[in-house]
Amino acid sequence: MDSNVVVKSSSPPSHEGIRTVRGAIRLFLVLVVFGGCVLLWVMIPTNTYKQIWQPRIRAKANSSTYFGSQGANLLVFTFPILFIAVLGCVYVHLGKTVNDYKMESSDGKTNRFAVRKQPMLVKGPLGIVSGIELAFFIMFIALLLWSFSTYLTNGFNQITPQSAAKSHEKVWEAKLESASLRLGLVGNICLALLFFPVARGSSILPLFGLTSEASIKYHIWLGNILMALFTAHGICYIIYWAVTDQISQMIQWAKTDISNIAGELALLCGLAMWVTTIPRIRRKMFELFFYTHYLYILFMVFFIFHVGVSYAGIMLPGFYLFLVDRYLRFLQSGRRARLVSSRVLPGESLELNFAKSPGLKYNPTSVMFINVPSISKLQWHPFTVTSNSNLEPEKMSVVVKEGPYGPASTHFLRHDNLVMVSGGSGITPFISIIRELIFMSTAFQCKLPKVTLICAFKNSSDLTILDLILPMSSTTPYDMSSLQIQIEAYVTRDTEPKTDNSMNLRAIWFKPLATDAPISAILGTNHWLWLGLIISSSFLMFLILIGIITRYYIYPIDHNTNQIFSFPLRSLLNMLAICISIAATASAAVLWNKRSNAKEAKQIQNIEGSSPTGTPNSQLYNADRELESLPQQSLVQATNVHYGQRPDLKKILFDCKGLSVGVLVSGPKKMRHEVATICSSGLAENMHFESISFSW
Repeated sequence: MDSNVVVKSSSPPSHEGIRTVRGAIRLFLVLVVFGGCVLLWVMIPTNTYKQIWQPRIRAKANSSTYFGSQGANLLVFTFPILFIAVLGCVYVHLGKTVNDYKMESSDGKTNRFAVRKQPMLVKGPLGIVSGIELAFFIMFIALLLWSFSTYLTNGFNQITPQSAAKSHEKVWEAKLESASLRLGLVGNICLALLFFPVARGSSILPLFGLTSEASIKYHIWLGNILMALFTAHGICYIIYWAVTDQISQMIQWAKTDISNIAGELALLCGLAMWVTTIPRIRRKMFELFFYTHYLYILFMVFFIFHVGVSYAGIMLPGFYLFLVDRYLRFLQSGRRARLVSSRVLPGESLELNFAKSPGLKYNPTSVMFINVPSISKLQWHPFTVTSNSNLEPEKMSVVVKEGPYGPASTHFLRHDNLVMVSGGSGITPFISIIRELIFMSTAFQCKLPKVTLICAFKNSSDLTILDLILPMSSTTPYDMSSLQIQIEAYVTRDTEPKTDNSMNLRAIWFKPLATDAPISAILGTNHWLWLGLIISSSFLMFLILIGIITRYYIYPIDHNTNQIFSFPLRSLLNMLAICISIAATASAAVLWNKRSNAKEAKQIQNIEGSSPTGTPNSQLYNADRELESLPQQSLVQATNVHYGQRPDLKKILFDCKGLSVGVLVSGPKKMRHEVATICSSGLAENMHFESISFSW
């Protein structure tokens, strides 16, 4: 079979230039800047860093009367990551400006790279893990072990019977105190990375080909390791204080040193969050898990009070970017979305159709968070988007039912054959992929992958969800004749089709309120450029504020021989400066874009209509009735329904031909593990696996 080709016969020179610039930005940021940050983390535990690098850095940075002792960490740890984030915004924006429907050829290099993404581990505490993920996980664990062992070796070398005797300690007690401190230092590495995966509008994750939804598992891994290390850190210190008759240290809140009680409060907040993440507790008492997780605010506040703001600069970048993202989501949460219509399916599924701004673009398998104030004003739940921003420029649709929480980043256009395996409502992300392919088959003259959809349902009534493959209404004409698609639907519990009215659908149209508005990007069509501006300007504003405070308030006290400025107060002032800077710059950007969003909303055509007469039957399973359009007829002809049986996934997948076969699975854990096992067996090297999980 021929390999896939580029959609357009030739790309404009400007597009090629943009791709070159994006490649250069990515290469520079990932290899040079990020590589330098990794090297720094490797060197921090060594004597070379402590005795040579750190004194030189502090001699230059900490001598400033505007930033004082925190200047070195701001320069070395905070600035490079925020620089990556800002240039990352430019990188993502340039990618959005290019209508890049390039289909990568299935050459040897692509296949060799894809092999590394094949699942290496299927069953285990980490879930389904690819070769690349496993390699980076092992390297990260190696970094933790290297850091702890190096810290420990250097620390123990300074402990002698003579030095211990001067402190009125035994050697093992001194070593216990040293090991306790080092456990906390290693835990800080995890904390420095903890918030990157949960920043939904991250500009750093796309540089590594990741999405926030697909990276949640990394947040879980980091959180578990972090809490294990911090818990050991706290317990070891309590034991040390107990055996050395210093138990009163537990309630110490030092003015110019480490605050022990603040660290204990941070640990208690972390333990409360950690306990509620146990899968059984999270599933059965989701609200407890949800609300307890807001303790992350107190956790970070007390952590900064514990270690001091100067040292906290090492962990600041990830949390800073998370705060920017979180505040923008807070501003966006005040908007009421315009609900246009819905389709009620017999299988306990509900399609909601919202009006959206034509300028809002999103990828297939994207996720939208929805809040229903009458249920809870705080809880936002993720739903897979089934619509397509190209095929339906003025509408955004989601299916409400329990389903997959988040997609992996998919590159389905590079394959010769695309096999999508779903169970139940796991089909929802695949609906958006099929709609994308429908659009491409209509808009471009190109070779698209052959599509096979394998979907399993419990009951016949669940089959009606297949009607959602075609949009309810679309302003963009489309044609399915050039799309090679085959749908194999399996009904496991019913042995024959039902003949009653259980296959009826209900279409409902709503009259929106005057306060409702189409869904739009809070920062407009140039969202990423505005985000980069917010990050850079807010950090600059923070530097100015803290520079003024340090120079005219903190510095005069610190350089008075009789007094040292309070560490907790300094930390509080820094936290206030960060919050004020982010709130001011983000609010200004949102207000500036609010005008353009309002103008665009007025230009959107009125897509509400009158309620349709009658209740339509399922278009796919009432084939005797006259079909209303060619796309519906094509879909019916491409669908086979199998009653009373389950799909033989091994046979289906091994029968797929082509140099590159993309296998996407979205469904229950057992199904995902079965498909992952087949793809990782090594019996078919042309398979490239991707999983969309039902849970985080």
